[in-house]
Amino acid sequence: MTFPTRRAVLGLAFSTSLLAGCAPALLVPPERGGSDLGLVIERESGSIGVLDTSARTRLGTIDGLGDLSHASVVFARDGARAYIFGRDGALTKVNLRTGRIEGRVMQAGNSIGGAISQDGTLVVAQNYQPGGIKVFDARTLAPLADIPALVDDKASRVVGLADLPGQRFIFSLFDAGQIWIADLSQPTRPVLTKFEQIGKQPYDALVSPNGRHYIAGLFGEDGLAMIDLWAPQPRVQRILPGYGKGEQPLPVFKMPHLRGWSIAGRHAYLPAIGRREVLVVDTDSWQEVGRIPVAGQPVFVMARPDGRQVWVNFAVPDYDTVQVIDTQTRQVVHSLKPGKAVLHMEFTPRGDTVWISARDDHHVSVIDTASFRTLAVLPAKSPSGIFFASRAARTGF
Repeated sequence: MTFPTRRAVLGLAFSTSLLAGCAPALLVPPERGGSDLGLVIERESGSIGVLDTSARTRLGTIDGLGDLSHASVVFARDGARAYIFGRDGALTKVNLRTGRIEGRVMQAGNSIGGAISQDGTLVVAQNYQPGGIKVFDARTLAPLADIPALVDDKASRVVGLADLPGQRFIFSLFDAGQIWIADLSQPTRPVLTKFEQIGKQPYDALVSPNGRHYIAGLFGEDGLAMIDLWAPQPRVQRILPGYGKGEQPLPVFKMPHLRGWSIAGRHAYLPAIGRREVLVVDTDSWQEVGRIPVAGQPVFVMARPDGRQVWVNFAVPDYDTVQVIDTQTRQVVHSLKPGKAVLHMEFTPRGDTVWISARDDHHVSVIDTASFRTLAVLPAKSPSGIFFASRAARTGF
């Protein structure tokens, strides 16, 4: 078989789908690895664009992925395969090197995300309908366990699912106000640890980069719920009592994404709900130590991998704007307008560039984080989430 030249590969713009019976040529030559690959979700067309972060180009398109209006992605350890969780309940395994769908299962009625285990053997989906989580073999997508989120015989929607060391997963029950940990050391015989009365309506959550702290935001009341997972007997601790609905002087157009919080050094940078501010929190005391005025209501507050910069995007009506905060001075040092309806940002592993999706302008911009110059603009149909294969090496991603 003759493989295409690199120039030809970089110029590819075709759609491929295993479901359509296609057998495409490789998107990536065999001599290259997969760690600099990535993808962008095209939410309106049910497709993804395959990205090359080194060449700063788009390699091709994979179609047939269903409803991607709230899609999220995790990567296999090799970085070449990705698992896409669609809003329609589908779990799809794609191979970015070949541009092919390798497996697809309709596992729920409404799904909003998932996670992959520490060793890469298990994929877990979190579901709104019928609620609970489902566990799958990462290689075959064979079902291994179905864990309903039932409290007092009522099903709860699940949010904030994250992987933990030791084949464990942690997640929050929106309707029940609980946090559960599922130990899947034996996937077909899960062991559950339950934390009750953690607060009203946890809407999203994150796990810190070292896997120590799990923090759930509360929609139904002020404050956050945190668990120190390294403690001999972990328990729920309430932190930042002024953070939440009761503090908002402005209508909340879009809830902040807790996965978009940043921890840089000993400080966390959080989007203030209903405020034009980014909060600075000391991660030793979990006390607020500062506020940074910004252009609008933050949605994602994301740190460059070295922690020196924090990039912020905003809800309506400021969703064409991105601002950059210097973490040493805690000042906004740059503002840019990369397009209409900025939905997501993703840094390359060492932070030389940030990739930004502009849904209403149908493109992805590649920005140099030192000079703030635009290095490339790539076409994409209503792009939303951008995900790079480097996530495969990170807890909670």
